[in-house]
Amino acid sequence: MASDTVYAHHVWDTDRYQNQHSFVWEYGAALIDLLSPQSGQQILDLGCGTGELTHALAETGAVASGIDSDAAMVAKAQQQYPQLSFAIADARNFVVAQPVDGIFSNAALHWVKPPEQAVQAMANALKPGGKLVVEFGGKGNVQAIVGAVETVRQQKKLCPWYFPSIGEYAHLLESHGLDVTFAALIDRPTPLNDGTQGLANWLKMFGSNLFVGLNEMTIESVIQDVESLLRSQMYDGNQWVADYRRLRLVAVKQSHKPA
Repeated sequence: MASDTVYAHHVWDTDRYQNQHSFVWEYGAALIDLLSPQSGQQILDLGCGTGELTHALAETGAVASGIDSDAAMVAKAQQQYPQLSFAIADARNFVVAQPVDGIFSNAALHWVKPPEQAVQAMANALKPGGKLVVEFGGKGNVQAIVGAVETVRQQKKLCPWYFPSIGEYAHLLESHGLDVTFAALIDRPTPLNDGTQGLANWLKMFGSNLFVGLNEMTIESVIQDVESLLRSQMYDGNQWVADYRRLRLVAVKQSHKPA
């Protein structure tokens, strides 16, 4: 998912996203089984990125469409999958022409603040009985990486993302009329591509908000110091492994309003 007012300084490089960070959507493919879309069902991919998972959803026979707030991502998705529908929209206030049977979101919602607005928008977009399947960064996600940047910069609370606990997000969904049927916080050590450059590339792709106020030369210096701090625990001599923790939830929109 791309920028809104909370993370407006983040710039997405669609080629780097596809070529160096394809694990983002490759891991998300497993979520499709949890959604179990049926032929003809209307499914919305929220935070669709470059459209790979929207395409995978459509391959099941569902009528899949995607939204993302980054224009470059949407343009790339539309170029790759011209037979599908993609649109630029903000997760916090998007609307659909007709309520959908399912909403699918992978690796997007940790970019969205305030989270309550996104949950309200998703609840509004679902049909009664409609299904929500989401996975994104959960409590403790990339804690070592963020902590190392904070140590090098000698600043606290630099984390720009929203990484909730199971209880926090399940409560949020339930307070908006969504019954949570499954929830898990999953440790997922994630190998990064490009060998020795893996962590630096990850920080440049996803972590630009950790370096707000620094010039390019200083950013390079900070990244080198972060690599030095983390090498013994996150680099095996061939590749870097990021300390991912993913929050995965399945919820169903109530057919009646909560009392």
